Amino acid sequence: MTANQIDQLLTPQQSGHIPRAPAFIVTLYGDAIEPRGGTLWMGDLVNCCAGQGISESLVRTAVSRLVAAGKLAGERIGRRSFYRLTDQAQAEFRSASRVLYTPPPAARGWLLALKTRGELPDGWVLLGNGVALAPNRTDIARPAAALVSGEAISERNDWPGLAADLWDMDVVGERYRTFLARFDTADEMLRDRSLHDLDGKIALALRLQLIHHYRLAALKDPRLPREAWPDNWPALEARRLFVRIYLALASAADGFIGRSFSDSFGLLPSATEVTDLRLDRLRREAVSLTG
Repeated sequence: MTANQIDQLLTPQQSGHIPRAPAFIVTLYGDAIEPRGGTLWMGDLVNCCAGQGISESLVRTAVSRLVAAGKLAGERIGRRSFYRLTDQAQAEFRSASRVLYTPPPAARGWLLALKTRGELPDGWVLLGNGVALAPNRTDIARPAAALVSGEAISERNDWPGLAADLWDMDVVGERYRTFLARFDTADEMLRDRSLHDLDGKIALALRLQLIHHYRLAALKDPRLPREAWPDNWPALEARRLFVRIYLALASAADGFIGRSFSDSFGLLPSATEVTDLRLDRLRREAVSLTG
C-alpha cells in the first residue's frame, strides 16, 4: 500500500470524519505546540487545520471560543496574530499528556473511601452513604476520607457487571474499537514499512488524527483492574497500535513541525527535551507491550 493510498483513505473529507475545530486545536497544541513553548502563529494553525478539512472561519471561531474559555491567549505583532496556551490550559494539557505519552500505571486492586466529604477526585464513583470506589493506581488522587485498599476476592464474573453499572465501559469500548477499525490500514502499512516513508506534512496530519481519535477513548477510560474488564476488552490492543504508529510517524512529523511552524521568535524546534522524553518513554513502552 502506497503513501498516496493512505493519504486518500485518511483524508477527512473522504472518510467523513472531519474533527470539530476546538477539539482538533486542542489535539494540535497538546501534541505539537505545548512541548515547544506553547505559542503558534495563526497562519500555521489555519494551514494545519485545512489539512483536516476545517475551514479558516471555523478555526477563527474556535480560537475565539478557546480564548473566551481561558484556554488560549492572543498577541498581535504587526499584522500577525499568535496564540499561546494559558497557564490553566498548560496544566490540563500536561495531565492529558501523561495518559497519552507515558505508560499508564496499571491498577493494582481497589480503593474504598469511607465517609467522603466534598467533590470526589477524577476516577472515583460514589456507591452511596458517603462510600466511594476507585481503581488503586498511583495517578488516582485520594479524597479527604478514611481509605481502605484491597484486592478482589469474589468471582471474576462479578466485576465486569459492576464496572458496567458504575463506569461508561460500553462507550469507552466502542470508542477503542472505532479507533482500531479506523487505523487498520495504517497498521497494514506498518507491516510493509511504507508508513515510515510518508511525507512530513502527511505524517503530521495522520499523527494528529491518531491522537485525536485515541484520546476520545483513552481520556475516558477508567483503567480498572483486569478482573473488571469486559470480555474482549480492546484497550490494550488500541494502546499497542497507538504507540507503534506514533513512533513510526515521529521523525517525519517532527521534522515537518521544525520546518513549517513558527511562533513570534521564528521556527519552532523539531525536537525538545520534552519531545525526546516522550519518544523515549514510548519506545520503552513498545518493548514492554511486545514482550
